[in-house]
Amino acid sequence: MNKRKICIVTGTRAEYGLLYWLMKEIEADEALELQIIATGMHLSPEFGLTYKEIEKEFTINKKIEILLSSDTPIGISKSMGLAQISFGEAYEELKPDIMVVLGDRYEVFSAACAAMIARIPIAHLHGGEATEGVIDEPIRHSVTKMSHLHFVATGEYRKRVIQLGENPERVFNVGGMGIENIKRLQLLSKKDFEKSIGFKLNKKNILVTFHSVTLEKSTAKKQFEELLEALDELEETHMIFTKANSDTDGRIINQMIDEYVASNSDKSIAFTSLGQLRYLSALQYMDAVVGNSSSGLAEAPTFKIGTINIGDRQKGRIKAKSVIDCKPTKEDIQKAFYKLYSDEFQKRLKKAENPYGDGVASRKIIEVLKKVELSDILKKSFYDIDFKLVV
Repeated sequence: MNKRKICIVTGTRAEYGLLYWLMKEIEADEALELQIIATGMHLSPEFGLTYKEIEKEFTINKKIEILLSSDTPIGISKSMGLAQISFGEAYEELKPDIMVVLGDRYEVFSAACAAMIARIPIAHLHGGEATEGVIDEPIRHSVTKMSHLHFVATGEYRKRVIQLGENPERVFNVGGMGIENIKRLQLLSKKDFEKSIGFKLNKKNILVTFHSVTLEKSTAKKQFEELLEALDELEETHMIFTKANSDTDGRIINQMIDEYVASNSDKSIAFTSLGQLRYLSALQYMDAVVGNSSSGLAEAPTFKIGTINIGDRQKGRIKAKSVIDCKPTKEDIQKAFYKLYSDEFQKRLKKAENPYGDGVASRKIIEVLKKVELSDILKKSFYDIDFKLVV
């Protein structure tokens, strides 16, 4: 029996962490063959050469270099063009039966475009979500329209994918991928975690991850300055920074992190990438995730810790009651910290539930990838919803 070839595309450390167990399940299944294409930040020294983490566990079939030395709009557009050319060549060589992508980054868009033209069925994970402040929003919905199978994180996101004209029979609510890591990884003890990062935790501890809001022009520097000023006011608090992605102005944020940590090495430390094990282990000992990373919405609630979600990057996503939204100003961020440590909010944290599922997403996805009929899957009809148009 010929194995069905499932090609996973990954471009970032966070995305690989979410795909890890799905890749393990594919590799272990006798009916499937795992193919891996690593691209984007995985291959960049500036972002930690995280492809090496993948190679500790899997064989990478193709490495596709796309990142230029610029994170300007022109540089990213050129990276997207280079990516599409290279993905087209990789698909011609690997000849996958199904191509799997997660999320909404620009390299995912290029990968999906090339697969669509190569007539390779696309399975898209985490569609239907909303991030109104970033360019990821239109990219995500565009990838949905190019895809043939949809694996979403909540019932609400399933409705949105169907609203985009996708057949309900091909839209599966499997829950969030991040919860599976929490359930299946053996997380580090506090002592082992401190040893692994070479840094002692304090009475209070926070994890800071801040990315640029890519649909706003040149706001990254000002917004991050406001955050750093608010952090400076905290007492008895240690901070772990994880650096920004290769989005527009990401390098500005990373330079500011380096400068802050150099001046505050007694209470802060920074990492290009903690890796999935150390990142999730860290959440056990944090009071909050601070910034605008999706992990503050998807993973942090499972640990019954707070999230201070700054600005509009995650605007539109479904959020647990453990999330505190605030504006990107020093004053508003300080108010969020005051709320975080209030008795009322700390009581609420104990009852907070993660809205992103039960942690068995990969097994649900595998069953579909194995059994779905591919002979006519490329021909899609627009699924019309029966509703009255409001004028």
